[in-house]
Amino acid sequence: MARQGNLYVISGPSGAGKGTLVARLLERVPDAWVSVSATTRAPRAGEVDGVQYYFMTDGQFDDLVAQDGFLEWANVHTAKYGTPRASVEEHIAAGEQVILEIDVQGGFQVKEKFPSCHLVFIEPPSMEILLERLRGRGTEPEDVIAARMKVAQVELQQKMKYDYTVVNDDLEEATQKLVAYIEDQATGNYEG
Repeated sequence: MARQGNLYVISGPSGAGKGTLVARLLERVPDAWVSVSATTRAPRAGEVDGVQYYFMTDGQFDDLVAQDGFLEWANVHTAKYGTPRASVEEHIAAGEQVILEIDVQGGFQVKEKFPSCHLVFIEPPSMEILLERLRGRGTEPEDVIAARMKVAQVELQQKMKYDYTVVNDDLEEATQKLVAYIEDQATGNYEG
């Protein structure tokens, strides 16, 4: 059976393991493609336009917003971030499995504009383990970790609105579940 292109939104709290799972998914699903977001922030050292982000001026970004050129976008601190619609639609039309790794609010925006997308929530095994993971990174002060934990509680309350949930307790098992879900959607075999 021929594979059809699909759009997947991968969301979950910071520290749930979204990035790790998406990286493992890319190794196992040959036609998966991760969407590149646009931003108005300046590139950081080593970042390449079109690889990490599409870097835009405020004017370019606002023009694309006015043209309904984003599936979702938001103001985050001092910059704007968004998912360009055109590249996502091109990859879906080519039969690829398009992955957006974005927050819950962005996921709901995408579902509104693209109702056939699949919302996948990555859940930590517990709040205690999530806290351990965030602290284990050693990259953020306690006040930032505390803020992330509050956001996580809000995001976890939204998981019931998602189509599929993967608890990231055992990394290999979580990877297998995510890959199986995407493979089933790509071949039209998913029963729900």
